[in-house]
Amino acid sequence: MLEAKCVLRLLFYGLHLAAVAVSGGGGDDEFVYSGFSGANLTLHGAAMVTPSGLLQLTDGAAVSKGHAFHPTPLHLRGGEKEAAAARSFSASFVFGIVPVTPGMGGHSLSLVVAPSRDLSTGTASSYLGFLNTTSNGSARNHIVAVELDTIQSPEFQDIDDNHVGLDVNSLVSVNASSAGYYDDRTGEFRNLTLVSGEAMQAWVDYDGDAARIDVTLAPVGTEKPRKPLVSASADLSSVITDVAYVGFSASTGRLSTRHYVLGCSFAVDEPAPAIDMATAQATLRELQTQVQGGLIAGVVALATVACVLLIVRRRYRYVELREDWEIEFGAHRLSYKVLFHATNGFKNKNLLGTGGFGTVYKGVLPTSGTGVAVKRVTHGCSIGYCRLKDELLLAYDYMPNGSVEQHLYGGGDALNWAQRFQIIKGVASGLLYLHEEWEQVVVHRDVKASNILLDGEMNARLGDFGLARLHDRDAELHTTVIAGTFGYIAPELALTGRASPLTDVFAFDAFLLEVTTGRRPVEEAMDGSSSRLMLVDWVFEHWRNESLLQVVDPRIELGDYDVGELSLALRGGVTLLASTG
Repeated sequence: MLEAKCVLRLLFYGLHLAAVAVSGGGGDDEFVYSGFSGANLTLHGAAMVTPSGLLQLTDGAAVSKGHAFHPTPLHLRGGEKEAAAARSFSASFVFGIVPVTPGMGGHSLSLVVAPSRDLSTGTASSYLGFLNTTSNGSARNHIVAVELDTIQSPEFQDIDDNHVGLDVNSLVSVNASSAGYYDDRTGEFRNLTLVSGEAMQAWVDYDGDAARIDVTLAPVGTEKPRKPLVSASADLSSVITDVAYVGFSASTGRLSTRHYVLGCSFAVDEPAPAIDMATAQATLRELQTQVQGGLIAGVVALATVACVLLIVRRRYRYVELREDWEIEFGAHRLSYKVLFHATNGFKNKNLLGTGGFGTVYKGVLPTSGTGVAVKRVTHGCSIGYCRLKDELLLAYDYMPNGSVEQHLYGGGDALNWAQRFQIIKGVASGLLYLHEEWEQVVVHRDVKASNILLDGEMNARLGDFGLARLHDRDAELHTTVIAGTFGYIAPELALTGRASPLTDVFAFDAFLLEVTTGRRPVEEAMDGSSSRLMLVDWVFEHWRNESLLQVVDPRIELGDYDVGELSLALRGGVTLLASTG
């Protein structure tokens, strides 16, 4: 119902325009359309001229686009100036954006100056119908556009979801401002809502001498404000081609919207002609009767659609991206809504920690009561994951006993030898599976005490696979960037940058000595000098002096350990480090 009222309102303004479109009039480099009935436009996609003379660029379908161009090319370079210079030009147009769901519309209606009327390679949604993933940002586009955008696209640095932007070959605007205008009388800025369904007028003025472009916006019936909304220094001499076309592009995304142009004008080296707002009362009364009759006949259908759209709107915040491979592994998928509520909305009180790849929150799954740790990856898991827009969330078993590092150095409960030996065996078993038993070889690349997590029974879990790489068993892993933590990095990795299962084994050996001695792989000297104590060298020296038991962590009580196990761990660590290093 509301959408139909918005269309009716736009039709009212459209029928205040002259019934016949006038093209040319002032020469080959200007035109004016006061309504589009009988206009010889070049149309593409969803674009059409309605029986009442409105240019409709999109028809309310989701993920669609429409283009409409003045058919005659314009000469925008040369003239009385040097051939390479872009000429001054001005444009004006009256438009309206009508959302199917009140307040929720997208994506954009844009005035476009392009070297061709064919923008068929442009894609809908955030690319606004005239660019695509490969063309965006290319100087070969030779496109200048003014976008009236109702969706905020972070990938293009949009300032908000209701803005006017000036685009030169790229959807990252040269300059942009929230939609509105400056009141000539008070100087105050007055906001405008692009998806309000109200008719508005825009002016675009390029000064070739000053290499400056201004964009101004105002409600229909308001004189052009003296202060422009958006201004930018932009020399278009290297952008606009000599022969260019002027027209409109509009696109929608998941939210259905109709984009209308009610009239437009354009001129080179002079102000754009005025758009005729003469009243056509008889046609207006006839059209109002038809539209009102259609509203009565379609009120039930519109009410049904409104209910469906309301449900969609309520669920829109949880719409997730899904991958083709999920057919096989779909059982691990968790909804964003479930993880959002499990973590109390990712509140700070649920924050467990922050790392190089994101933040981790404690949560409880509402259906099963299972404790989970949810990682929000900034741009391996045994329970599940979620992907929403640009966010990736990983959910895995919550480890109530933290990491081994916390127990060794962070004030956690001291580990007895039985617990330490169990942890060593758990990590060794995990690496064996990754290196030898899975269908591909997985190289973790960051085995260390802080990445060994402990569950409620103090069983070890190898975590944080953010640096991990995998490869087929009959192929080599090719890496060029050194990854890992100082003290756990094998010498050959530091020299070649090539990771392998052996470099994981080196890190495990360092961890093995660390757990047994309670000391870090590399420590600053106690005497305040700049020298460092290398754990493996220290252990090896005691081994040579047959005093190996003196390196045992003093927090392990005497008689509380198996000498054979402890000796095996120390000798194994030193031997493996020597052989792998």
